[in-house]
Amino acid sequence: MVSINRRPCLRTGVALAFLALAGTACTEEPSSGAADSADPGIGHVHGLGVDPADGTVYVAGHYGLFQIRSTNTARRMADRIQDHMGFTVVGPGTFLASGHPGEADASSGVSPHLGLIRTTDAGATWTSVSEAGTADFHAIQPAGATLYAYDSQKGRIRRSDDQGKSWVPGARAEVIDLAAHHEKPNRVYATTPNGLRVSDDGGVNFTALADSPLMSHVDSVGKDDLVGAGTDGQVHTSTDSGRTWQVAGRLPGQVAAFTAVDRQRLLAAMEDATVVESTDGGRRFSVIYRPASG
Repeated sequence: MVSINRRPCLRTGVALAFLALAGTACTEEPSSGAADSADPGIGHVHGLGVDPADGTVYVAGHYGLFQIRSTNTARRMADRIQDHMGFTVVGPGTFLASGHPGEADASSGVSPHLGLIRTTDAGATWTSVSEAGTADFHAIQPAGATLYAYDSQKGRIRRSDDQGKSWVPGARAEVIDLAAHHEKPNRVYATTPNGLRVSDDGGVNFTALADSPLMSHVDSVGKDDLVGAGTDGQVHTSTDSGRTWQVAGRLPGQVAAFTAVDRQRLLAAMEDATVVESTDGGRRFSVIYRPASG
């Protein structure tokens, strides 16, 4: 565990790595490995989720939303090349995302920012909910009837109490990931270059959790339980709202995306778009999808 209040020299170095991860969010990059050279592949992975309707794992990438079919097969939904940011599953076949249109749409004059979009057919079609043309939500986090998002265009955390139709502003911050839970919807956590921060007033004011490890991603899996991916490659867990932490296991590398389906089932995507899964709370991970090389 990296203790960010006792090891300031390490904090600085790891924070730089954290910012490098943040910088990959909207950059154009080569394919993460598609067998067909004409297909750009998944690209950088921005989100992961499991559809409760059928247990299918979805990967939200720079070049589309993909459904994992096997360890070497991922199908692009609706053949749509579109950058999906802030991806989250909110119900059977129902997902929220943000991001940017594909090149074909962008060249035809479509705004580069999709705002909040929603699908109710597992990514076959999407509809605009709000903020089209203005917002680029890099993190979207439901907490019961409350919805939190980090708008990279405004550099601000925002909150909605009407399923994303309208928003109220929260704190300004530099954020990779948000975590919240329906049992305490006014409490929201944010991973930042300076460590994990928490708000108990719906995202308006945040305080530092000084003894927390530096993490790129975090999820709330209960009213007081947290699990996160550290920039040190370790999986960290807390059962007391982030006051103390334990190391559950180690990931195979720096993660690009991370989500806790529940306390035991964790999903992570590596920088090369390989997706791994743990079914024992992060102690062991196995590959569930690996992109083709070249």
